Amino acid sequence: MEAFVTRKKRKICPEPEPEPELDPEPQNEEESEESTDLKLAMLASLHPDLDQETLLDILLAHDGAVHAASASLSAAQDIPSPTTKKSGPRVVGSQTSLKLFTNPSSGPCSSPVPKKSKLLSKKGATLHLYDPDDIAEHTPCSIIHNFLPSGEANALLLELLEESKTFEKITFKLFENVVTSPHTSSFYVGSSMEMDRQRHEYVYNGARLTDVRKITPWLDKVKPLVQAAVNAEIQKRILSSYPGAKKLKYQSPKTWVPNAAFVNCYNGPHESVGWHSDQLTYLGPRAVIGSLSLGVTREFRVRRVVPKKDDPDPDPEAAGDAGDAEGGQIAIHLPHNSLLVMHAEMQEEWKHSVSPAQAIDPHPLAGNRRINITYRDYREEFHPRYTPRCKCDIPTVLRVVQKKKKNENWGRYFWMCHAGNVPDKKGCSFFQWAKFDDDGVPLNTGNRK
Repeated sequence: MEAFVTRKKRKICPEPEPEPELDPEPQNEEESEESTDLKLAMLASLHPDLDQETLLDILLAHDGAVHAASASLSAAQDIPSPTTKKSGPRVVGSQTSLKLFTNPSSGPCSSPVPKKSKLLSKKGATLHLYDPDDIAEHTPCSIIHNFLPSGEANALLLELLEESKTFEKITFKLFENVVTSPHTSSFYVGSSMEMDRQRHEYVYNGARLTDVRKITPWLDKVKPLVQAAVNAEIQKRILSSYPGAKKLKYQSPKTWVPNAAFVNCYNGPHESVGWHSDQLTYLGPRAVIGSLSLGVTREFRVRRVVPKKDDPDPDPEAAGDAGDAEGGQIAIHLPHNSLLVMHAEMQEEWKHSVSPAQAIDPHPLAGNRRINITYRDYREEFHPRYTPRCKCDIPTVLRVVQKKKKNENWGRYFWMCHAGNVPDKKGCSFFQWAKFDDDGVPLNTGNRK
């Protein structure tokens, strides 16, 4: 073993060497940890310029096979990686696709192509993705880097940095405690009439919005560009990722048209937002959201909602609570001027967050701040006048069952009272299953005003 660890680095066209014998499948958790540490030590000795996180990602991509992982790294050793250790200031760059590690180029001197394995996050670990192809393949998102011309991106950033000086934190109730959001935000719509409707007709977290603003000039100018890009990404997603190259059930076939935007400001590395799914109440089922990031680069993390193995049948009032994330989490790096599209499976099947950062690279214009714009398509058929009202006379919230134990309720939508999210108020027991046609248009119209 010592001879293997200390031997010289392989040449580009190595002579075939016997694969080192690795421990058989571990019998217990302690032996598994030792085996992984040993494999990482072996890889680290052969590839000292790569950090442990990168080596672990590549090792997982090759099902723990050190020989295959080392061969793929040797084949790609001349390709720069953002996680390669270098001296000097840290620079945000682009990641080489993980496909290069799982499918090295062929040729007379190349190593045999290893079997490609699914790149899935492991329980208790975070898989970091940078490459758009990897992100599209392993998450419910797609990303476009350098989305806007540089001048337009900077103009929009400066406009919203000025706006953010008057943003507020949202106060709401969580598990009987009154809390405030760990970042500031505001809500933008297209006209004075829509501002009035939002303030007096729509309800969020059981209460009315007070900070509703008319869309700014640059937000309005960028909107059609976001609309065109998101609709193109929707069609690509349908053709590449959905069964039969058809839209998902309940996904709207209509053109996605953004008519509102939440703008969030994260001031410094510690401002964040916890794990959540975005509300579907006014977006409808299988909603798509376009998220534009400006300023400081932050990590956007996603995890699939995986039910607990022994979870009981869902209680209708608690049916929206998510189960455990057995598969770990995936971190997507969102640099300045990147457009992330959250596709139609995102809100029902995954949760997302922006976690606190240990440190950040300051942006020349934004300093330590990140501005995030989520463009949304508020569908007219989900206006509060069409949705059920509970006995509290509050428009209800649309949620989806995310718990499962061999029952038909997994993935079903329902309406419930949301007054319990308002400080000093208690919610009622109102509950009603939601029904839609295949295009996500509501069918049940009972108990509406």
